Amino acid sequence: MIRVLIADDEPMIRAGVRAVLSTDPGIDIVAEAADGQDAVELVRLHRPQVAVLDIRMPKVNGIQAAAEIRRTAPATGVIMLTTFGEDDYILQALGGGAAGFLIKSGEPEELIAGVRAVADGAAYLSPKVAARVVAHLASSGASALAGRREAARERVDGLTSREREVLSFLGSGLSNGQIARRLHVVEGTVKAHVSSVLARLGVDNRAAAAVVAHEAGVVPPPAAGHP
Repeated sequence: MIRVLIADDEPMIRAGVRAVLSTDPGIDIVAEAADGQDAVELVRLHRPQVAVLDIRMPKVNGIQAAAEIRRTAPATGVIMLTTFGEDDYILQALGGGAAGFLIKSGEPEELIAGVRAVADGAAYLSPKVAARVVAHLASSGASALAGRREAARERVDGLTSREREVLSFLGSGLSNGQIARRLHVVEGTVKAHVSSVLARLGVDNRAAAAVVAHEAGVVPPPAAGHP
């Protein structure tokens, strides 16, 4: 069983997250918190494998709580729940080492996939979050964006064709199991490819690799009409 803590100051959001995760018989909700301070204390008490934290919470926000959890309970992976318009917070969370980032309005399957990925020691970046991060970085100026895109393309050019394919799937938010089914290979082969991709790109986790994928343009853009 994957032990999970949920923290959000909105009871309806907590109930929704709990309802989605409860559809997976392999996930056990061991605690809920209404603010970041309680989340940190409950993580210390229950030692869940995954903590799902809202970014904006009273007393201690999600980013601060994530940092404290990483310091005091490093075995607990943190997933940040975000809404559109919180790009600065997303970037802070990326820098702080959170393992997963999900949009609250995303598909329920993304939440389950994210929890499972983080519980397995991987990272999960919602495709929508990746697109928002890239769009936010673009607001810093055309020349800076062009430089980042060129740098990302150069890094991706160093990958094999199969590694580029795997990177595109990472940017689309697929798990190792989903990638394995797409490529018709065993999951262990995908894990090896992912490790190689991370090493060649010089990034620490799948979330950072997904951002590179979006900057390099190896992931299709969001469909028209979506944020």
